[in-house]
Amino acid sequence: MRLLKSALVFFGFLLSGPALFAQQKLVIQIDSAKPQSSSKMFNSPANPLIQYTGRIEKTAKSLMRFWAPGVYVKAKFNGNNCTIYLNDEVLYGNVHNYIEIVVDDQKPVRIQLKFVTNAVAIKGLNKGDHTVLICKDTEAGNGYLDFAGIDCKKLLPAPPKPKIKIEFIGNSITCGFGADMAEIPCGKGEWYDQHNAYMSYGARTARALNAQWHLSAVSGIGMIHSCCNMTILMPQVFDKINMRDDSIQWDFKQYIPDIVTICLGQNDGIQDSATFCKAYVAFVKTVRSKYENATIVLLTSPMGDNNLTPVLKNYLTSIVSFFNQNGEKNIDKYFFKKQYHEGCGSHPSLAEQEEISDELVGFMRKKMELN
Repeated sequence: MRLLKSALVFFGFLLSGPALFAQQKLVIQIDSAKPQSSSKMFNSPANPLIQYTGRIEKTAKSLMRFWAPGVYVKAKFNGNNCTIYLNDEVLYGNVHNYIEIVVDDQKPVRIQLKFVTNAVAIKGLNKGDHTVLICKDTEAGNGYLDFAGIDCKKLLPAPPKPKIKIEFIGNSITCGFGADMAEIPCGKGEWYDQHNAYMSYGARTARALNAQWHLSAVSGIGMIHSCCNMTILMPQVFDKINMRDDSIQWDFKQYIPDIVTICLGQNDGIQDSATFCKAYVAFVKTVRSKYENATIVLLTSPMGDNNLTPVLKNYLTSIVSFFNQNGEKNIDKYFFKKQYHEGCGSHPSLAEQEEISDELVGFMRKKMELN
């Protein structure tokens, strides 16, 4: 591999889990390097053995480009190391995305990319077959990532994707905003330094149910009112690959979920009930038009306080009742048991994201009659 800048080693630790992996010392190293397509170890992003899950655009250069939080790429390979190539948009010249790396379904590692062209080397593995998953932890407002290929001794067919598919529609809570304070505490660094989409309630819920996931979410977005001087609303951008910039049409046929959750209203706040409910009903009809057979679940805001939560409960109860009375039975609501606000900016922390997930997992198991 031709290095363009000096290497930087991030981690080295023992993986927990089965004995097969117990003595592996995982080392992750990031260099500024581009893939060498002439190398015998290089596998292009178009290789059908590589799995992609999320709203992704194939670029003119056959790169796999994605903006949304929680988009993930999975590959299986033989050997004791591999190198993943990722291009970072580096929005505004200084915004670097965070990613989650999961090797052999063991402890996730969260790192921030450092260059425009990143060669993420994963070393220290035992000889044999391994799987690696790369997940975008930050959201569309942090720019895109390109998956540009993988170097490995031998690429193998990845395990089949789970049959169940879930889509989580929401705002910053669904993005995993403000949750991960392990490296940078609240109030320090940049606004996105605590993002962790991989450990958000949606991704956790899907993994617990052995399901695929899409996080269709933008921080600050609402149904009829978004915060922070944003000019976009969820009904406006729901059909886009890059939701934050309301751009690039998404083909809904590429991913048809069995379950859809809608977690909006925190940024709307208390609104005129008729106006809010009318817009919410119209959006649910849009979702239904894309996913004919999906179970749609309307959620209260996990951040909702004693003023907002009772109002949202009334809104959602009325909306579900309206659909039920008009013959739509495959729609339901779920009200979170408490307020989750121990993370940055009163968002859910990592521990609370897990609690939110636990609530949803229990509800969905009963709803879908899952074991």
